[in-house]
Amino acid sequence: MGHLDHAALGWLTPVLSYVMACIGAALGLRCTVRALGATGRSRRNWLVTAASAIGTGIWTMHFVAMLGFSVHGTDIRYDVPLTIASLLVAVVVVSAGVFAVGYGRDRTRALFLGGLTTGLGVASMHYLGMAAVRLHGDVAYDPALVGLSVLIAVVAATAALWAALNIKSPVAVTLASLIMGAAVSSMHYTGMFAVSVRVAPSGAPLPGATAMQFIFPLAVGLGSYLFLTSAFVALSPTTGERQASASAQRPVENAAS
Repeated sequence: MGHLDHAALGWLTPVLSYVMACIGAALGLRCTVRALGATGRSRRNWLVTAASAIGTGIWTMHFVAMLGFSVHGTDIRYDVPLTIASLLVAVVVVSAGVFAVGYGRDRTRALFLGGLTTGLGVASMHYLGMAAVRLHGDVAYDPALVGLSVLIAVVAATAALWAALNIKSPVAVTLASLIMGAAVSSMHYTGMFAVSVRVAPSGAPLPGATAMQFIFPLAVGLGSYLFLTSAFVALSPTTGERQASASAQRPVENAAS
Protein backbone atom coordinates (compact mmCIF):
# COMPACT_ATOMS: atom_id res chain seq x y z
CA MET A 1 0.00 0.00 0.00
CA GLY A 2 1.27 3.48 -0.81
CA HIS A 3 1.72 5.96 2.01
CA LEU A 4 -0.69 8.89 1.57
CA ASP A 5 0.26 12.37 2.72
CA HIS A 6 -2.67 14.80 2.96
CA ALA A 7 -0.52 17.78 3.95
CA ALA A 8 2.67 17.46 1.93
CA LEU A 9 3.06 21.27 2.02
CA GLY A 10 2.49 21.46 5.77
CA TRP A 11 -0.40 23.45 7.25
CA LEU A 12 -0.55 25.81 4.25
CA THR A 13 -3.04 23.82 2.17
CA PRO A 14 -5.43 22.80 5.02
CA VAL A 15 -5.58 26.37 6.35
CA LEU A 16 -5.90 28.00 2.92
CA SER A 17 -8.55 25.49 1.82
CA TYR A 18 -10.55 26.22 4.99
CA VAL A 19 -10.33 29.96 4.29
CA MET A 20 -11.63 29.43 0.74
CA ALA A 21 -14.51 27.30 2.03
CA CYS A 22 -15.45 30.02 4.54
CA ILE A 23 -15.33 32.77 1.91
CA GLY A 24 -17.52 30.78 -0.48
CA ALA A 25 -19.99 29.97 2.32
CA ALA A 26 -20.11 33.56 3.62
CA LEU A 27 -20.64 34.97 0.14
CA GLY A 28 -23.28 32.37 -0.69
CA LEU A 29 -25.16 33.02 2.55
CA ARG A 30 -25.09 36.80 2.09
CA CYS A 31 -26.36 36.47 -1.48
CA THR A 32 -29.12 34.10 -0.38
CA VAL A 33 -30.19 36.55 2.33
CA ARG A 34 -30.25 39.32 -0.30
CA ALA A 35 -32.27 37.08 -2.64
CA LEU A 36 -34.93 36.37 -0.01
CA GLY A 37 -35.44 40.11 0.40
CA ALA A 38 -35.72 40.72 -3.36
CA THR A 39 -38.28 39.87 -6.03
CA GLY A 40 -38.36 39.07 -9.74
CA ARG A 41 -35.16 39.14 -11.74
CA SER A 42 -33.21 40.57 -8.82
CA ARG A 43 -33.98 37.49 -6.70
CA ARG A 44 -32.90 35.17 -9.52
CA ASN A 45 -29.64 37.04 -10.02
CA TRP A 46 -28.80 36.92 -6.30
CA LEU A 47 -29.54 33.18 -6.20
CA VAL A 48 -27.31 32.56 -9.24
CA THR A 49 -24.52 34.50 -7.54
CA ALA A 50 -25.08 32.54 -4.31
CA ALA A 51 -24.90 29.20 -6.12
CA SER A 52 -21.78 30.14 -8.07
CA ALA A 53 -20.11 31.39 -4.87
CA ILE A 54 -20.88 28.25 -2.86
CA GLY A 55 -20.04 25.92 -5.77
CA THR A 56 -16.74 27.57 -6.69
CA GLY A 57 -15.83 28.04 -3.02
CA ILE A 58 -16.26 24.32 -2.30
CA TRP A 59 -14.44 23.32 -5.49
CA THR A 60 -11.56 25.68 -4.74
CA MET A 61 -11.38 24.36 -1.17
CA HIS A 62 -11.20 20.78 -2.46
CA PHE A 63 -8.44 21.34 -4.99
CA VAL A 64 -6.40 23.70 -2.83
CA ALA A 65 -6.38 20.86 -0.29
CA MET A 66 -5.42 18.47 -3.10
CA LEU A 67 -2.29 20.56 -3.78
CA GLY A 68 -0.99 19.04 -0.55
CA PHE A 69 -1.98 15.47 -1.46
CA SER A 70 0.77 13.04 -2.43
CA VAL A 71 1.29 9.29 -2.63
CA HIS A 72 4.76 7.92 -2.01
CA GLY A 73 5.99 5.87 -4.95
CA THR A 74 4.00 7.56 -7.70
CA ASP A 75 3.44 10.91 -9.35
CA ILE A 76 -0.07 12.37 -9.54
CA ARG A 77 -1.80 13.90 -12.53
CA TYR A 78 -5.33 15.22 -13.08
CA ASP A 79 -7.69 14.51 -15.96
CA VAL A 80 -8.59 18.00 -17.18
CA PRO A 81 -12.13 17.35 -18.58
CA LEU A 82 -13.19 15.44 -15.43
CA THR A 83 -11.78 18.16 -13.17
CA ILE A 84 -13.73 20.84 -15.06
CA ALA A 85 -16.82 18.61 -14.96
CA SER A 86 -16.53 18.42 -11.15
CA LEU A 87 -16.66 22.23 -11.01
CA LEU A 88 -19.73 22.36 -13.26
CA VAL A 89 -21.46 19.65 -11.22
CA ALA A 90 -20.80 21.61 -8.02
CA VAL A 91 -22.29 24.83 -9.42
CA VAL A 92 -25.28 23.22 -11.18
CA VAL A 93 -26.36 20.97 -8.28
CA VAL A 94 -25.82 23.69 -5.67
CA SER A 95 -27.93 25.97 -7.90
CA ALA A 96 -30.79 23.46 -7.73
CA GLY A 97 -30.60 23.42 -3.93
CA VAL A 98 -30.35 27.19 -3.57
CA PHE A 99 -33.24 27.82 -5.97
CA ALA A 100 -35.37 25.25 -4.10
CA VAL A 101 -34.91 27.34 -0.96
CA GLY A 102 -35.20 30.68 -2.74
CA TYR A 103 -38.52 29.89 -4.42
CA GLY A 104 -39.99 27.20 -2.15
CA ARG A 105 -43.31 28.11 -0.52
CA ASP A 106 -43.08 25.43 2.15
CA ARG A 107 -39.89 26.43 4.00
CA THR A 108 -39.44 23.07 5.78
CA ARG A 109 -39.84 21.01 2.60
CA ALA A 110 -37.65 23.43 0.63
CA LEU A 111 -34.95 23.27 3.30
CA PHE A 112 -34.94 19.47 3.31
CA LEU A 113 -34.89 19.26 -0.49
CA GLY A 114 -32.33 22.05 -0.86
CA GLY A 115 -30.03 20.61 1.82
CA LEU A 116 -30.20 17.10 0.38
CA THR A 117 -29.60 18.29 -3.18
CA THR A 118 -26.77 20.66 -2.25
CA GLY A 119 -25.10 18.10 0.02
CA LEU A 120 -25.21 15.40 -2.64
CA GLY A 121 -23.82 17.95 -5.10
CA VAL A 122 -20.89 18.69 -2.80
CA ALA A 123 -20.19 14.96 -2.36
CA SER A 124 -20.52 14.36 -6.12
CA MET A 125 -18.04 17.14 -6.82
CA HIS A 126 -15.57 15.63 -4.34
CA TYR A 127 -15.69 12.10 -5.71
CA LEU A 128 -15.79 13.22 -9.34
CA GLY A 129 -12.68 15.29 -8.57
CA MET A 130 -11.08 12.19 -7.05
CA ALA A 131 -12.01 10.20 -10.16
CA ALA A 132 -9.89 12.72 -12.11
CA VAL A 133 -6.76 11.66 -10.21
CA ARG A 134 -4.27 9.68 -12.29
CA LEU A 135 -1.45 7.72 -10.64
CA HIS A 136 0.49 4.47 -10.95
CA GLY A 137 -1.68 2.14 -8.92
CA ASP A 138 -5.22 1.32 -7.87
CA VAL A 139 -7.42 3.54 -5.70
CA ALA A 140 -9.89 2.01 -3.25
CA TYR A 141 -12.38 3.54 -0.77
CA ASP A 142 -13.62 2.62 2.69
CA PRO A 143 -17.44 2.49 2.21
CA ALA A 144 -18.18 3.51 5.81
CA LEU A 145 -16.04 6.66 5.59
CA VAL A 146 -17.49 7.48 2.16
CA GLY A 147 -20.99 7.25 3.63
CA LEU A 148 -19.95 9.42 6.58
CA SER A 149 -18.49 12.06 4.25
CA VAL A 150 -21.76 12.21 2.27
CA LEU A 151 -23.76 12.52 5.50
CA ILE A 152 -21.51 15.37 6.66
CA ALA A 153 -22.01 17.12 3.31
CA VAL A 154 -25.83 16.86 3.52
CA VAL A 155 -25.96 18.02 7.16
CA ALA A 156 -23.56 20.91 6.46
CA ALA A 157 -25.54 22.03 3.41
CA THR A 158 -28.85 21.85 5.29
CA ALA A 159 -27.40 23.84 8.20
CA ALA A 160 -26.05 26.49 5.81
CA LEU A 161 -29.39 26.88 4.05
CA TRP A 162 -31.19 27.02 7.41
CA ALA A 163 -28.81 29.84 8.37
CA ALA A 164 -29.63 31.65 5.13
CA LEU A 165 -33.35 31.43 5.93
CA ASN A 166 -33.14 32.38 9.59
CA ILE A 167 -30.01 34.48 10.15
CA LYS A 168 -29.88 38.03 8.84
CA SER A 169 -27.17 39.94 10.71
CA PRO A 170 -23.66 40.08 9.17
CA VAL A 171 -22.06 38.85 12.42
CA ALA A 172 -24.33 35.80 12.57
CA VAL A 173 -23.70 35.04 8.89
CA THR A 174 -19.95 35.25 9.53
CA LEU A 175 -20.21 32.76 12.39
CA ALA A 176 -22.39 30.46 10.26
CA SER A 177 -19.87 30.61 7.41
CA LEU A 178 -17.00 29.67 9.77
CA ILE A 179 -18.99 26.64 10.90
CA MET A 180 -19.92 25.80 7.30
CA GLY A 181 -16.26 26.07 6.26
CA ALA A 182 -15.27 23.67 9.05
CA ALA A 183 -18.00 21.24 8.01
CA VAL A 184 -16.98 21.31 4.34
CA SER A 185 -13.31 20.80 5.27
CA SER A 186 -14.32 17.91 7.56
CA MET A 187 -16.27 16.35 4.70
CA HIS A 188 -13.25 16.66 2.39
CA TYR A 189 -10.75 15.11 4.78
CA THR A 190 -13.19 12.39 5.84
CA GLY A 191 -13.49 11.49 2.16
CA MET A 192 -9.71 11.60 1.77
CA PHE A 193 -9.16 9.33 4.79
CA ALA A 194 -11.45 6.84 3.02
CA VAL A 195 -8.86 6.55 0.24
CA SER A 196 -6.23 3.82 0.04
CA VAL A 197 -3.80 3.32 -2.84
CA ARG A 198 -2.02 0.17 -3.96
CA VAL A 199 0.98 1.52 -5.85
CA ALA A 200 2.19 -0.24 -9.00
CA PRO A 201 5.55 1.40 -9.82
CA SER A 202 5.95 2.20 -13.50
CA GLY A 203 8.13 4.37 -15.68
CA ALA A 204 5.28 5.06 -18.12
CA PRO A 205 4.18 8.69 -18.36
CA LEU A 206 0.88 9.50 -16.68
CA PRO A 207 -1.89 11.22 -18.69
CA GLY A 208 -3.27 14.55 -17.57
CA ALA A 209 -1.82 17.72 -16.05
CA THR A 210 0.09 18.25 -12.81
CA ALA A 211 -1.53 20.19 -9.98
CA MET A 212 0.74 23.19 -10.55
CA GLN A 213 0.11 23.20 -14.31
CA PHE A 214 -3.68 23.16 -14.08
CA ILE A 215 -5.19 23.07 -10.58
CA PHE A 216 -3.18 25.94 -9.11
CA PRO A 217 -3.90 28.51 -11.88
CA LEU A 218 -7.60 27.60 -11.92
CA ALA A 219 -7.84 27.78 -8.13
CA VAL A 220 -6.16 31.22 -8.17
CA GLY A 221 -8.64 32.40 -10.83
CA LEU A 222 -11.68 31.15 -8.91
CA GLY A 223 -10.29 32.52 -5.66
CA SER A 224 -9.96 35.93 -7.29
CA TYR A 225 -13.57 35.67 -8.48
CA LEU A 226 -14.71 34.99 -4.91
CA PHE A 227 -12.77 37.96 -3.51
CA LEU A 228 -14.03 40.36 -6.20
CA THR A 229 -17.62 39.16 -5.84
CA SER A 230 -17.34 39.54 -2.05
CA ALA A 231 -16.29 43.15 -2.53
CA PHE A 232 -19.21 43.76 -4.93
CA VAL A 233 -21.73 42.27 -2.49
CA ALA A 234 -20.28 44.21 0.44
CA LEU A 235 -20.59 47.49 -1.48
CA SER A 236 -24.07 46.80 -2.90
CA PRO A 237 -26.91 48.39 -0.90
CA THR A 238 -29.31 46.00 0.80
CA THR A 239 -33.06 46.05 0.12
CA GLY A 240 -33.58 47.94 3.40
CA GLU A 241 -30.97 50.54 2.48
CA ARG A 242 -32.56 51.08 -0.95
CA GLN A 243 -36.00 51.47 0.60
CA ALA A 244 -34.65 53.93 3.18
CA SER A 245 -32.94 55.91 0.43
CA ALA A 246 -36.13 56.00 -1.64
CA SER A 247 -38.17 57.11 1.40
CA ALA A 248 -35.67 59.88 2.12
CA GLN A 249 -35.89 61.16 -1.45
CA ARG A 250 -39.71 61.39 -1.53
CA PRO A 251 -40.04 64.36 0.90
CA VAL A 252 -37.42 66.26 -1.10
CA GLU A 253 -39.28 65.59 -4.36
CA ASN A 254 -42.62 66.60 -2.78
CA ALA A 255 -41.14 69.82 -1.40
CA ALA A 256 -39.68 70.70 -4.78
CA SER A 257 -43.04 70.23 -6.47
